Amino acid sequence: MEPRFLLLSDVAAELNVSDSQVYHMVRSGELPAIKIGGRGQWRVERARLEEYISHKYAETADWVRGNPLIDRDTE
Repeated sequence: MEPRFLLLSDVAAELNVSDSQVYHMVRSGELPAIKIGGRGQWRVERARLEEYISHKYAETADWVRGNPLIDRDTE
């Protein structure tokens, strides 16, 4: 059974980015997370991470539609 909550380092490994990039995404509010415990450690719910990934796929698809690849050989 997969854990419900992930460490920021686990999220970084899933997304193949640095820990600091994930920390910035969490602190900016781009990626929903919670702080738990007396030391305020960040955790990301796996379901929220999957929602974030789905949103990024949709966002990227919109960007690609709005920025078509131009064949430079025909210019």
